[in-house]
Amino acid sequence: MVKKVFAICLLVLLTVVSFGSIMTTQGAAGEGEWITNYKVEDPTTGQLMIEVDFDTGENRTISSIFAGSELAVTFTVDVPVTSPNTILKLKTTMLHSAIEDVYWKLVSQDYELIAYNPNSQEVSFYQVKDKLVMTLYGRVPVTAVKDVPVQYLVVTLYSPAGETLDNIKVKVVTAAMDEYQTILLQKEEKLQSLKDSGVAAGYIELYENVLNESRVQAEQGNVESAIAMLNTLSVRNEPASSAVEGLFLPVVGVLVAVAAVLGFMFIRGRGKMQYVLLVLEDQIRDLEGLTLRASKVDRTISTSLESVKDRLKSIVGM
Repeated sequence: MVKKVFAICLLVLLTVVSFGSIMTTQGAAGEGEWITNYKVEDPTTGQLMIEVDFDTGENRTISSIFAGSELAVTFTVDVPVTSPNTILKLKTTMLHSAIEDVYWKLVSQDYELIAYNPNSQEVSFYQVKDKLVMTLYGRVPVTAVKDVPVQYLVVTLYSPAGETLDNIKVKVVTAAMDEYQTILLQKEEKLQSLKDSGVAAGYIELYENVLNESRVQAEQGNVESAIAMLNTLSVRNEPASSAVEGLFLPVVGVLVAVAAVLGFMFIRGRGKMQYVLLVLEDQIRDLEGLTLRASKVDRTISTSLESVKDRLKSIVGM
């Protein structure tokens, strides 16, 4: 009798452990619990776009992914334990590739799939301890992203109950957002070089304020506004630190106001446009007065202010 009770307890324990092997990873989707590595390539050129390996800690993004992009995603599912009656499922949300004639390609040929149809959006397999390697072909829908970047769900691994065990998401951007990110990176590198070279603290503050406001505008979807703000930072001569660097503090307010105006122009209707332009022109006139005062003290600062003023004038067409 004792042996029977022990056997029943052992069976229950093994069942719980087997069930727990699936349940314990539900909260870690996208962190390498099941899908341990993947790479994303352009199937047309073979160019590597993204490479992630959770075991080694590698996480590289080489190029941006746009809406409508064709992708080839090769990934490894590391099944930790065998449960012969458990069926797991992989499913993609991508559209069918216009280049490849299938969704799936089985790379690990010795891993058995269930009723395998490479032209279906989903693939099923028994939970057998081993490594399943597959390549998924597909196309990101053009409607996947509009004004702000999105984390697009490429493929999901599901349990028998339909719960998410793991997934792969990639960042999808618009061409304008990609341009903004490129310019922003350049300006951030420039900011560091300005700090290292001892540029006036007031000018550094101006620079940082415009960078921060451009990020706000980009997050709100006003990408063209954000790019325009970054372009105002392209001045010919940055002022060196001096006793008159306080002259730059009013400029900080000017460009922050410009940032707000540019965002406002994208949000409000045409009825407010003329008023907005008038406000901006007033700010430019204030900047002209500041430039005149600076010219009497430091020619370098005056030249920099003149360049900023010209940029603002070009924005409003003055």
